[in-house]
Amino acid sequence: MLKQIINQENDPGNAGDAAKNPESKPQSSSPGTSAAPMSSNKNILSSDVEIKGTLRFANDLIIDGRIEGEVNSEGDLTVGENAHILGNINTRSVTVFGKVQGNITVTDRCELKQNAALQGDIAAGKLAIEEGASFIGASRVGSPMSGGGSSIPAKATSAAPSKDSGSGGDDKGGGS
Repeated sequence: MLKQIINQENDPGNAGDAAKNPESKPQSSSPGTSAAPMSSNKNILSSDVEIKGTLRFANDLIIDGRIEGEVNSEGDLTVGENAHILGNINTRSVTVFGKVQGNITVTDRCELKQNAALQGDIAAGKLAIEEGASFIGASRVGSPMSGGGSSIPAKATSAAPSKDSGSGGDDKGGGS
C-alpha cells in the first residue's frame, strides 16, 4: 500500500529513480524546474524508522514505522499499514491503515481504513470508519467547539452519518 501511495506521486516509468534523484530526468531546459514533479512535499518515514519524542512536520507525512510520542502538524498524516503510533495525534487530517494507541484530534477529517486499529478517542470535523477497522474509544464529530463549554450534546449532532439510528446500547440512563 505504501508503494502505491508513493508511486502516485511519481512518473510510473521512473518511480524509483525520481524519488532517489529528482534531477535524473529534467522536465525542461530551465535548471529550477527539474524538481517540479516532486513539489507535493510528501515526507515518508519508512517501516525501519523508530522515533521516541515529539514529531512535528509542516506539510504531508506518511509514517510506516514506529513512533512513541506526540505527532503534531497543520498538515495531513497517513499512518501506513506497518505503522504503530504510541501517543496522541494532532493534525489537520489523518488516514489510518496501521495501529494507533492514543487520542486523535483533527480539524478536518479522520479516516480509519479496513485493517486500522485505534485505541483512543477521536475529535474530528468528519469521521469515516471502514468495515473491518477496530476502534475502542469515544468520538466527537462535527464543528470544533468555540469557547470552553463542557456539556456537549453528542447525540444531537447532525454531522453524524445515518448509522446513528442504530447506535445501540449507549442510552442506558435515558438522558439527563
